[in-house]
Amino acid sequence: MYKLAFFVPTEAAESVKEAVFETGAGRIGDYEACCFQTHGTGQFRPLQGADPHIGQMGELAFVDELKIELVCDDDYIQAAIAALKLAHPYEEVAYDVWALANL
Repeated sequence: MYKLAFFVPTEAAESVKEAVFETGAGRIGDYEACCFQTHGTGQFRPLQGADPHIGQMGELAFVDELKIELVCDDDYIQAAIAALKLAHPYEEVAYDVWALANL
């Protein structure tokens, strides 16, 4: 079992979550589409060679984002990450994956 966490602009959150959930991620027992969301502000500065979805080259940008956290079975984690990258509007997707202990 893994925990997947990613950051997404608020306006894109529902479509990105749905793409990840369609892979089988976010299931806990008899429940699906399970996640936790935290609101915050992301920041970045696009460098030479970037093709930013939001922001201008060389300028610091601040974006209203959600951090989405969910669990994912071993069998679905690679597909969940692939779906996340495909559905996400950013050129570079910020995400974390943790292996979870089964206690």
